[in-house]
Amino acid sequence: MKALVIGATGATGKDLVNLLVKDKDFENVEVFVRREISNSTDKLNVNVIDFDKAVQWHNLVKGDVLFSCLGTTLKAAGSKEAQWQIDYQYQYEFAKAAKLNGVKNYVLVSAGFASAKSPFFYAKMKGQLEEDIKKLGFENTIILKPPLLERKNSDRKAEVIQAKTLRFLNSLGILPSQKPLSTETLAKVMIKTLKKLNNGIHTISPQLIWKYAGD
Repeated sequence: MKALVIGATGATGKDLVNLLVKDKDFENVEVFVRREISNSTDKLNVNVIDFDKAVQWHNLVKGDVLFSCLGTTLKAAGSKEAQWQIDYQYQYEFAKAAKLNGVKNYVLVSAGFASAKSPFFYAKMKGQLEEDIKKLGFENTIILKPPLLERKNSDRKAEVIQAKTLRFLNSLGILPSQKPLSTETLAKVMIKTLKKLNNGIHTISPQLIWKYAGD
């Protein structure tokens, strides 16, 4: 298979690409990034692009599966408009290009609490993306809704505090399905669900993610 990846420089994306290049089922891994990244294998092809200029990269989005794990924080983006552009618009534009170019499989990292009806901006944005991706009609659509993610060497203080709190609650038997999930485990589940699930729309809840992680 040929895998396409956006969000390859993020925590989940890095782990995903590392796993893909080692997986014998993938002959080629193609990533789309804003700036050059190190590449130590012929199996990986790096496309440095301007995400705002779809006309320049639209025809390059060709393969067997598009893994979409692009995302940022409101603090890093600087505004809700900028975060929407990255978390929603770029991912949706890539999904449209993939569909038009005959990509059959699409795997999206969303959020555990995503809902288009949510009153909260981030959850609503993620939920709206889920709904609009479903309408594109890929042969196989997989939407993963992970719990809080643990990133290697994270500098996100709020996430670190939340993770500690959740682990304490988990030790008391509270919210077991919401225990923090490492980005590497999520990346493994992304690949595993692609290989296991047949055509259709599959929404993978936090509980199911942990189930796949343990299989």
